[in-house]
Amino acid sequence: MVQNIRPVFADNFTLTPLPGENVINGFVLFRYHLTGKRSLGGSSLMIDNLDRTTMDALVNVSLLDGSRYSLLLKPRDNSVVIPEVQTGWQLVYSYTRLGVEHILEGWDHLAFVAALMLIVSGWSMLFKTITAFTLAHSITLAMATLEYVSLPPPPVEALIALSIVLIASEAIHLRKGRKTLASRWPWILAFTFGLLHGFGFAGALKEIGLPQSDVPIALLFFNVGVELGQLMFISAILALVTLYRKVAKLPERAPILTAYCIGILATFWLIERLDTMFIS
Repeated sequence: MVQNIRPVFADNFTLTPLPGENVINGFVLFRYHLTGKRSLGGSSLMIDNLDRTTMDALVNVSLLDGSRYSLLLKPRDNSVVIPEVQTGWQLVYSYTRLGVEHILEGWDHLAFVAALMLIVSGWSMLFKTITAFTLAHSITLAMATLEYVSLPPPPVEALIALSIVLIASEAIHLRKGRKTLASRWPWILAFTFGLLHGFGFAGALKEIGLPQSDVPIALLFFNVGVELGQLMFISAILALVTLYRKVAKLPERAPILTAYCIGILATFWLIERLDTMFIS
């Protein structure tokens, strides 16, 4: 059904599909050329068939005068009147929501965060570790998006999978009573690998696009959305563990089995991404 969605403008506009449809980190990207005999501001836009899906659509419109619109449409609200001038609130809402959705649909990033939680003991160390991860990927997200540094996506994706394997391995060693660097200073590993994960976030954001006139704001609130989604995930995990402990005793081997599951899944991702990288 994703392939059937398409933007529909008013009758006095002509929309021409452009080649280059891509699937990037769960996002499907379509490009079009739009011509018309009147100003786009005040006209209507609908995403046909979006109401038959469970996905959101971010629409980036670039005009010849250099101005841009970023609009977020949802299945239950699949049409919008394009404003004469985009408000800051629309930009903030669109990119914050996009950041939340990206992290919650990024299973590899969530697996990394879950593995980190397995090697951390105590609220203070959990806060320090997650803060280090957040700071690190915020740095590389900004630097890569603003094109100060650049890494090719395929190796980055493979290394992200490898980072999950390594953290899961550290969690297994810790549960077997072996003290490791990760158990003593988990925030150091979180910061180091967080720099790598930031390149993964940047790859998706660069493909989706940023409004050129408001790059800092869009970048900031995309990152805010990522952090909100990350906190939602951590809160959900902690709530589930707390709830389970209230109704039943948590199995002693549950953490190590979880680490094995994360490690096996990440190993599959690593092999799959290496295979794709060398074949392409």
